Amino acid sequence: RFSRQGKRICTKMKFSAGVVAAITPMAALAFIQPTALKRASRNWVSEQSFGGANQNFGSKQSVAQSKAMSELKMAFNLKEGETSNMFEGPAPLLKERDACGVGFIANTQSGEEFGTHKVLQQGLHALDCMEHRGACGGDDESGDGAGIMTQIPWKLFSEYTSDSCPKPGVGMIFLPQDEGRRNAVKEVIESVCKANELGFIGWREVPVDNSVLGPMARDVVPSMWQFFVKAPERLDNDDEDRDGFERSLYLIRRRFDVELRLRGLVWDDSDSEVYVASFSSRTIVYKGMVQGCILPQFYKDLTNPDFTTKFVIYHRRFSTNTNPRWPLAQPMRVVGHNGEINTLLGNVNWIKAREASKGLSLVDEEADSDCNIKDLVDYESTDNILQKCNTQDNPNILDPLIDLGRSDSANLDAVFELMTKSRHRAPCALMALVPTAYENEPALKDNQEIVDFYKFHGGLLEAWDGPALLVFSDGKSIGASLDRNGLRPARYSITKDGSVYMMSETGVIPELEESDIVEKGRLGPGQMINVDLTTGEFKDNIKIKSEIASRHPYGEWIEKQRKDIKKMEASPDRLYDDVTTTFAQGTFGWSLEDIGMQIQDMAGSGKETTYSMGDDAPQAVFSQRPHPLYNYFKQRFAQVTNPPIDPLREGVVMSLGMTLGKKESIYKVSEEGARLIHLQSPVLNSVEMEKIESFAEPENGGFGQSTISTRYDIADGPSGIKDALDEICDAAVQEVRAGSEVLILTDKALDKAALDSTTYVPPLLAVGAVHHRLIEEGLRMDVGLVVETGGAWSTHHFACLVGFGANAVHPYLALE
Repeated sequence: RFSRQGKRICTKMKFSAGVVAAITPMAALAFIQPTALKRASRNWVSEQSFGGANQNFGSKQSVAQSKAMSELKMAFNLKEGETSNMFEGPAPLLKERDACGVGFIANTQSGEEFGTHKVLQQGLHALDCMEHRGACGGDDESGDGAGIMTQIPWKLFSEYTSDSCPKPGVGMIFLPQDEGRRNAVKEVIESVCKANELGFIGWREVPVDNSVLGPMARDVVPSMWQFFVKAPERLDNDDEDRDGFERSLYLIRRRFDVELRLRGLVWDDSDSEVYVASFSSRTIVYKGMVQGCILPQFYKDLTNPDFTTKFVIYHRRFSTNTNPRWPLAQPMRVVGHNGEINTLLGNVNWIKAREASKGLSLVDEEADSDCNIKDLVDYESTDNILQKCNTQDNPNILDPLIDLGRSDSANLDAVFELMTKSRHRAPCALMALVPTAYENEPALKDNQEIVDFYKFHGGLLEAWDGPALLVFSDGKSIGASLDRNGLRPARYSITKDGSVYMMSETGVIPELEESDIVEKGRLGPGQMINVDLTTGEFKDNIKIKSEIASRHPYGEWIEKQRKDIKKMEASPDRLYDDVTTTFAQGTFGWSLEDIGMQIQDMAGSGKETTYSMGDDAPQAVFSQRPHPLYNYFKQRFAQVTNPPIDPLREGVVMSLGMTLGKKESIYKVSEEGARLIHLQSPVLNSVEMEKIESFAEPENGGFGQSTISTRYDIADGPSGIKDALDEICDAAVQEVRAGSEVLILTDKALDKAALDSTTYVPPLLAVGAVHHRLIEEGLRMDVGLVVETGGAWSTHHFACLVGFGANAVHPYLALE
């Protein structure tokens, strides 16, 4: 068991966060007010002591200085009510990381319809054995988090069921301890349920024992309640699995926070917690800011013999860089996650783009609209809302799907949950979200249908990249999967009585005799196991993936619709003569060092130039000389390795493949989703650009294409860049609405005269502006962006351009 040793470590954490808050805004963007920056940087360097007894980072003066630095403003005007328009970085990337213990137990053969209490007992024992994988607070008693997900214990809740409603929806909710606040919230919950035709059955106060909690957990413990609702009478056309009822519960849960906020029932103190841990007719979550062994002592239900279940997911949390909170304990609503999502910022931004591109907004006036928020009951209406309507950008109607204020696990859980509610089976959704490294995988050589599945979905959805071990259940099946690198332990055993045990390590299940085990193994990189909770069938990696992949003819769709561009020999033809080339390189910020140390080395060796880990060059933001915009950005720590990991050295698990074209919805699979241009690499030469251009012909795919110049007259002066950006963004929106599926942003000048009379919008700024403008207009998923630039010549430049929205880069001057 680990302890943080109280305030000493907390003080260090706060100091680190302060330094990050002070430095990150200055390094984030190039367009900082020059006078403010110069003054702040000079004062910071002169006033801080960097060694010996004079080091005084914790003083009031240094804290005030850090605050002043963190309030630097961009050169663009502030919006009304803003005090700063600097972005200090998303909280999950700065604060949130997990490294936990997780597992599941499933037995559908023993017991009756509702399972057995033994499964729960075994899960709680396994959770207790995961204690060394969790952490405690400074009081050495309050855990970072522990919890379980189970089938709803219908025997325990028998007084809330009836012949007409044998399986109601059950909500597990954290409420304020203050009775006045609690009753106000309960009134809102009831009113939202009744407004959406749910028959409100009643409330149940969950029996708990606060005396077993540590001081830190006890100070902020919520009041634990459950509520029960009956399916709407109008939902008489629901399917056998009651998916329509589950969709209604899901959407209505996302209405709760909206109504609470609109009625002013949001507080900012230690007794403000309102959180729905689960709301389903299949599963329920018990979790809290406790150690594993304390969970059944706190929740008295867990020791009641009437609490029976066919499965249990257990999770013990280790939170590295954030203060534990009750809602952050896991499992989440469908996922228990051991690891972290290192691609979180990109994943969140692309999901926002996808929601905006659904084309239909939620409305509450038009009764005949496919997105009528007033109808969260009708089977077809709820299906339409999830598949066709923007559920992210309507905060006064639905709680946003994703939010960078949440943890990486919570955002992954939210997207995964939406996909499972939109008719994706849980294993299918996870295969798409966290794919295996399927290219050149020997284990899949006899299962082309699985490879085709990953090819198809890889064109529609970016991977949520770990390291991650994910245990999941939608109430219909339960399973576990590793990400492509497989850097988390996951072992499983199957016994004679039909029990399936999956755990971070062996030895956590009591009385599990070797003689009772009929099969055991471990998950390898990208592998998955699954148990059908109805039939009890265990499905290994190949079986479950082949079953999922065989539901649609992905291979036929790809063969008919997709266009592939392999790497092709570059043309020997010159674009400029030597004098014009040198002049152009100077205008784009090249130096002799760039040519001699990077271009020459990469051209000679055919791989990325390798440097030492140390970098003693001044930060670009402190430099007295002009820098390319890329120099203001650095790789995050988790992205840096030595030697570098790249697709040349790690081809088994990495790919540079990118796609161009209109991307169809990830929530509804169709042949149109395969109609894309697939690039072997995002770095293109002129021959490959011509190949892309040929796909505009109707007989060769008919991919609409257009080109927008990012150059503008030097005579417009420094202020001309903003007007040029506006024109570029407006033109991009116009072209995409007119049908362009490939948009090329180019700063290429025809000759030296053009280079003399015009300048360019930095390509990083141009692609970022266009990318986000298209997201705002709901058009980003309709087009692929190609940056044709003379201002990119290193792998860092290409990485920045792709990171800010480019699908491909044509570095014509570097190739010249």
